[in-house]
Amino acid sequence: MTILGYSFLHPWRLYLLLLVIPLIAWYVWKNYDKWASLRYSTTAPLLKVKSIKKHFRHLPFVLEIIAFSLLVIAFARPRKSYTNRQISTQGIDIVLALDISPSMLAEDFHPNRLEAAKREAIKFVNGRPHDRFAVVAFGGQSFTVVPLTLDHAMVINMIRKLRNGMVEDGTAIGLGIANAVARLHKSKAKSKVIILLTDGVNNRGNIDPITAAKMAASYGIRIYTIGIGSQSYANIPVHTPMGIQYQQVKVDIDENTLQQIASLTGGHYFRATNDKKLEQIYKEIDRLEKTKFREHRQVYYAEMYWDFVLWAFVLLLVDVLLRTIVIRTFP
Repeated sequence: MTILGYSFLHPWRLYLLLLVIPLIAWYVWKNYDKWASLRYSTTAPLLKVKSIKKHFRHLPFVLEIIAFSLLVIAFARPRKSYTNRQISTQGIDIVLALDISPSMLAEDFHPNRLEAAKREAIKFVNGRPHDRFAVVAFGGQSFTVVPLTLDHAMVINMIRKLRNGMVEDGTAIGLGIANAVARLHKSKAKSKVIILLTDGVNNRGNIDPITAAKMAASYGIRIYTIGIGSQSYANIPVHTPMGIQYQQVKVDIDENTLQQIASLTGGHYFRATNDKKLEQIYKEIDRLEKTKFREHRQVYYAEMYWDFVLWAFVLLLVDVLLRTIVIRTFP
């Protein structure tokens, strides 16, 4: 039972506060028409006598009632509780492997595939504060953007800086996976995950994607693969002497290879055909890869009854002083 922030060891004792009701009733009855009277021919002289003492004649009883109530509360053993919480987590190490090849500039996503992928990756990082992240980018080659870290602000900042042209053209999916595996193979985390996003077919690099996936599986690393792109054609901006021109390019994703990569490592393959679908895919991965929490709680209690006893004693002392000095009664 908690009242005004206090819990009580013996809350049933608070029922003694109900005794206040008959005490007040008895006091009212006792003082009703019990004042002594004298006969005067006129009361005019008495009306001129002014004293503030008459306004305090009920104060001693009020103090006694409050003191009694405080003692009853003290008798119920009020306590303040303090909780010591210790939360331990088993975080997941995650590498985001993002394709930054020219085809990622296709505008079948808003504003294009690369920006949509970056946007959802940032949301994903923000939603997992207890996990370590690394970022790997690949085109014709692959490089590490951010090594594994808990500094999510840095991870997000570096994701925002990703752009096409940072590496030579092409799609080296195998190199992207191998680079991501290199970030994770020494990790001590209970769960190690790569999220690979691409819109093309492996056409560069000296490492086959399936070989790289088998290497990941040997280290207990799961790979979630995402094929990003609409189902038909997409506009891709191309720089020409006449300025930026758009070309209609057929969406060509090697779904069979991406499915094999996911299957070999115990992950899943997803196809993102629009912005909404891509957002749902990241939510699904977030649901599949839950960080484990353990919470240990210890509750401590501080006894507070002495505070109530002290205030009751002070009020009773004031009561005695009022009765003996300020409000003196005679038989």
